[in-house]
Amino acid sequence: MTSSGYTLPVWVAAAAVAAVRLLRGDGPAPAAVPLCLQPDQAGSQLPQELIDVEAAALLAPDRALGISRCQPGDGLDLTRGLAVWVEAQWTERLADQPWLQLEAGEGVGVLAGSSELCVSGFARALLECNLQPLMPESHGLRLRITLPGGRQLAQRTSNEAFGVVDGLALIGTQAAVQRSADPDQLARARAELARRANDPALARDLVLVIGENGLDLAPRLGLQAPLLLKAGNWIGPLLVAAAEQGVERLLLFGYQGKLIKLAGGIFHTHHHLADGRLEVLTAQAALLGLPLEQLQQLAQAASVDEALRQLAALDASAAQALQHRVASAVEQRSAAYLARHGERSMCIGAVLFDRDRRLCAEGPCGAELLQAFRA
Repeated sequence: MTSSGYTLPVWVAAAAVAAVRLLRGDGPAPAAVPLCLQPDQAGSQLPQELIDVEAAALLAPDRALGISRCQPGDGLDLTRGLAVWVEAQWTERLADQPWLQLEAGEGVGVLAGSSELCVSGFARALLECNLQPLMPESHGLRLRITLPGGRQLAQRTSNEAFGVVDGLALIGTQAAVQRSADPDQLARARAELARRANDPALARDLVLVIGENGLDLAPRLGLQAPLLLKAGNWIGPLLVAAAEQGVERLLLFGYQGKLIKLAGGIFHTHHHLADGRLEVLTAQAALLGLPLEQLQQLAQAASVDEALRQLAALDASAAQALQHRVASAVEQRSAAYLARHGERSMCIGAVLFDRDRRLCAEGPCGAELLQAFRA
């Protein structure tokens, strides 16, 4: 049985399957359930993995509760031991409604200003491919997902920076946990670059996406999915690896509070190694010519987003100019990093988004590449 090292959507799917099996009358509550963990290939009879389930119980003839507990494997992960409750209820299947409806319970992140659960395409597909074979033809299914303690854990993440409030988002893009600071993650990304180098349609162009939130947001903003590669924190080595594999145009796409580190010459961006974000922002503001009082306010802010919001309240044009200067500095420092490592020149663009999931700044190359790479 392989039941560790999996992302939050896997544990949600396991609890959901356990609950639905009880609704169907498939014997007693299971201690583990088989899941297909590659929903995009579910039709090819891929092997399934047994995923542990902590408990399951019928609540009524048409309602059941499944409970799993996150086991993200080795390394630091705030979801470790997190209980996942999924209440499943039969509904009437209607032609004009999807057969699977998802509701956010306590501790599950929703998009700011709405009650819409924040769920990635992978997480939804994982649920659909594992639940569809269990569905009676005449029934629909409503799942209410609850993460006890999720609201408190979310305060230790950057969820709010991406417009997600009230809890943890279900935004995993794959089943296995990948450590963004793990050398193995860098090796996987390099291997993927080598694979793409043999595909004429992908060899020249690349979008390095910073983090899971960026990977979820990029396709929604029109960036073509085949061009996307998650960078994790190993941005500098991946720039070099991309150049080595013949990439000619590379777009850095990420949250401004993360990518700003590159503007300060920090090319391994894990916070355990280096921060300096407010210092970089203040330095760029000084180069822009902002007065001392504003520089002091920027340096004393709690975050990059807060600093820019405070500046925008005083001078919106200055805040916008500062964001674009940061994006340009990201491009310039990235090109300089590549040159220091002796690699040939590559067009490197930067596009930044803010906590509201809005594009907020582009460097000169970034604006050009964003237009070229959009579907």
